[in-house]
Amino acid sequence: MITVDKQYFKGWKFIDLFAGLGGFRIALESLGAECVYSNEWDVPVQKVYYDNFGDVPEGDITKVDEKTIPDHDILCAGFPCQAFSISGKQRGFEDSRGTLFFDVARIVKEKNPQIVFMENVKNFATHAGGKTLEVVKATMEELGYTFNQRVLNSVDYGIPQKRERIYMVCFRNDVIIKNFIFPKAMKLTKHVEDYLLQNSSLTEDLYVDRPDIYYNYLQDNVYSNKPIRLGIVNKGGQGERIYSTKGIAITFSAYGGGVFAKTGGYLINGRPRKLHPRECARLMGYPDSYKISEKSNQAYRQFGNSVVIDVLQYIGIEMGRALEV
Repeated sequence: MITVDKQYFKGWKFIDLFAGLGGFRIALESLGAECVYSNEWDVPVQKVYYDNFGDVPEGDITKVDEKTIPDHDILCAGFPCQAFSISGKQRGFEDSRGTLFFDVARIVKEKNPQIVFMENVKNFATHAGGKTLEVVKATMEELGYTFNQRVLNSVDYGIPQKRERIYMVCFRNDVIIKNFIFPKAMKLTKHVEDYLLQNSSLTEDLYVDRPDIYYNYLQDNVYSNKPIRLGIVNKGGQGERIYSTKGIAITFSAYGGGVFAKTGGYLINGRPRKLHPRECARLMGYPDSYKISEKSNQAYRQFGNSVVIDVLQYIGIEMGRALEV
């Protein structure tokens, strides 16, 4: 995460929906805002959230009465991507029913926050031929908000991981703002090697020594803002590829198999291994003070589902600047 030099949202309150590990919370708190409510149904994730923030998120958002949620200025939601039932020409609030976005929409309708800040996977932008995004946009406009969206890659914001996500920022129509812009891309200055643990005892069991490891004999002496593939294990399928630490990490995933499942393999000290959960945390923008799950399989899955804190911070800064009229 980056050090923010201005408390743009001091005195503001926000809620953390589909909270996961609390990436939105860390980002908004760094900008001065206060979290007044969180919601996350996954029990192991709830425990990690409690370990870090001291409160247990409420579960199953579909059963939460929106009237009971505290008043807030910013609603944050990294809701799951789901198919929408497109009925007729409405394509708005009614068409979002039956999806988890509807739960975001009904809370927005009831609580009327100044800003709605959402995140989803890159494919959300083109899901169902663009109709899914169209429903979200139409719904937010129907509820009285402007709708801004952009697909951003974390590699353009200081984090050497290819992680493309769509970010949606909605301002209530009566909120006076200057022209909101998404943050401009910046030059990458760090690579995977800068995020590795130095304590070899923590990572020794992650190395893979097998007879079916094959290298392409590229000289590993060039830095890049892209993943650099050096070799494969077995047939080189997903989770069987070996990359250079002088490039960037591949997209972490919550699922998938292979010997380097969820993180990819990296040539470190002349041997290939997957990344340690703490290294994944660093490559998602989480500080080393963040307490991760003691179960590595849970930790890998949780970070694969998480958000990159740095990107949220940069967007939050632009949100704050837009409010300075």
